[in-house]
Amino acid sequence: MQDGRAPRIKNRAPAAIQVTAEQLLRDAQERQESQFRAPKQRVEDFEELHEYRGRKREEFEKRIRQTRSSIKEWLQYANWEASQGEYARSRSVFERALDVDPRSVQLWLSYTEMELKGRNVQHARNLFDRAVTLLPRVDQLWYKYVYLEELLGNVPGARQVFERWMQWEPDDKAWQAYIKLEQRYNELDRASAIYERWVAVRPEPRVWVKWGKFEEERGKLDKAREVFQTALEFFGDDEEQIEKAQAVFNAFAKMETRLKEYERARVIYKFALSRLPRSKSAALYAAYTKFEKQHGTRSTLESTVLGKRRIQYEEELSHDGRNYDVWFDYARLEEGALRDLREEGATAEEEERATNRVREVYERAVAQVPPGGEKRHWRRYIFLWLYYALFEEIESKDYERARQIYETAIRVVPHKQFTFAKLWIMFARFEVRQLNLTAARKILGTAIGMCPKEALFKGYIQLEFDLREFDRVRTLYEKYIEWDPTNSAAWIKYAELETQLEDFARVRAIYELGVTQPALSMPELLWKAYIDFETEEGEREKARELYERLVKISGHVKVWISYATFEAEPIPIPRAMREEAEGEEEEEVPMVEGDPVRARQVFERGYKDLKSKGLKHERVVLLEIWKAFEEKYGTAEDVVKVQGMMPITSKRRIVDKETGQTVEDWDIVFADDEREANPTTFKFLQMAHAWKAAQAKSGGASTTALSGFAAAAANANGNAESSSSNGSAQRSSENSSRTVRDRADDGHSDVASSNGDED
Repeated sequence: MQDGRAPRIKNRAPAAIQVTAEQLLRDAQERQESQFRAPKQRVEDFEELHEYRGRKREEFEKRIRQTRSSIKEWLQYANWEASQGEYARSRSVFERALDVDPRSVQLWLSYTEMELKGRNVQHARNLFDRAVTLLPRVDQLWYKYVYLEELLGNVPGARQVFERWMQWEPDDKAWQAYIKLEQRYNELDRASAIYERWVAVRPEPRVWVKWGKFEEERGKLDKAREVFQTALEFFGDDEEQIEKAQAVFNAFAKMETRLKEYERARVIYKFALSRLPRSKSAALYAAYTKFEKQHGTRSTLESTVLGKRRIQYEEELSHDGRNYDVWFDYARLEEGALRDLREEGATAEEEERATNRVREVYERAVAQVPPGGEKRHWRRYIFLWLYYALFEEIESKDYERARQIYETAIRVVPHKQFTFAKLWIMFARFEVRQLNLTAARKILGTAIGMCPKEALFKGYIQLEFDLREFDRVRTLYEKYIEWDPTNSAAWIKYAELETQLEDFARVRAIYELGVTQPALSMPELLWKAYIDFETEEGEREKARELYERLVKISGHVKVWISYATFEAEPIPIPRAMREEAEGEEEEEVPMVEGDPVRARQVFERGYKDLKSKGLKHERVVLLEIWKAFEEKYGTAEDVVKVQGMMPITSKRRIVDKETGQTVEDWDIVFADDEREANPTTFKFLQMAHAWKAAQAKSGGASTTALSGFAAAAANANGNAESSSSNGSAQRSSENSSRTVRDRADDGHSDVASSNGDED
């Protein structure tokens, strides 16, 4: 169903023959086709086994000789030998493969895996030793080697492997794996020594931080402080080095915070922030702010967070007072401080001071009026007024002050040059929230009378629509259309309103007034909406009349195609019949089938009209759609007829008016045009293509005869072909049509794009 629900069952009587779920499953199982299974080969004695192994080895050797560099073939050969229990032969194959590609990691891993599956541990150790010696930069081999030693309980051996690995100074994951090994066996002093070697190799901040956290977790607090102090001494007092070591400062301060050494943490933060510019220490400053919020007093929080941010914003505004983005950030800062005070339960006096600071910022911001009379300079500025008014309404609950702000903003904007619909609409919405509907209507009415704008009409209409004042909405739509009668969207929205109110006479009257306007911005949208309305109402005759009017006015190929498609497709029954059928409780709307004959007549009329106007490319587009229509609704003869009307592309020579030289150009040639223009030449081409088609039919070979002329020749001779010959003619026509498109592509013609694919 359309709404996704199951259909209602009217007849609930049991069926004569009952089918159980078991029967359904059994039938499905019986009708399944059996899958092909390769026959199993059974070996009865050792002689057959030797013969089978010898045959398989010959196959593998042959494949290896053909593709010697393919590691996949070597692996299959070696794994097969291992599956037969021939480990010596498998080792031989692996060794031969290593001679071919000794740096293949996959080969080494497969070799060691084979030995481990065969429980040849010593062989696997020897292989890992050879592999890491040959490929010391491949971490996967080292990880496998260490895992093997640890799995066997040989911790000293695993430690020895790690020591060999660390000599190559691998990446951080390798060092971390070595440390985790020592931690698993509770060798924390060894792990600390590894950290020391690690920072000697890579003295990066994150390594120092990990070392310090490790010492803290194992309870060596003095050692952790020593690590962080050593790190800070290593990076020094240079600004660039301190910027690089921000993570170390942050981790050091957080450790002191966890140890409840708040003064130590505060000193560390201040030491780092005092040596870094504010632009480069955003993350560290955020951490310091969070620390003060958690462990500082209100005065320290105010001095650290708000004070420095205020200084920063004041510095930026001293350079450019009309940088409205900075004003936005400044106002948000003060509003955030006010909300924080309220959450902390501040006194009324403190809250009043914070509110006054917000108002002071907004007053200073709106005083920076943009210079000049261009609207682009005012776009950001006007939002300062809007945010100011919202602050007074939502945060301060001072509604009278918010109303004054809106009124002042409206006086400031030069409405004779430009206006802001958002300002008027938000002012009206504010009055609606204050239950002053008369004032809201007066504001929007003043705006429309002073500086009419599309957004103002839409906002006013939406307001009245939300209030369900449909008579006022109609009046506003009339004013809207009177102000801009060329706006197709306004006519459509007005008609949609009346459709929702089910006043269909007014809908038709609105559409009629709209389509009769001498100038419309996008008339095709209005015509389409009008036709869709009549179609949904089930009025095929009225929709047909609209199409007839539209083709007389426009005559565009898309209009003809839409007209023909409308005639062919089903539409709902008229609304009067639907209302009569409502008592039957039918969920689906009954449909009235289309008329392919009328659609075919529309295609023919459209083709003749485009032909009379000399629009070749549009005719090609129409023929393509016509052909698809005939393939769906028509017979084979109808398809052949339309295919016979398809054009060809021919090369012609013309004289360039600018250069005076003769150049070649591609042109679209229709069979009927050629018949009317050059009857003698057309008759000759008919006979030639008919002869070629007959030769192709007698010889059984495919033909690439030109579709239009071949079909015209066939129609002229009156040959009644059989169904099989119709199929071959159809294929010939399609081949020729593809040839046409290919040639059009070579000639940089637009015909190829309009023809589309026929395959």
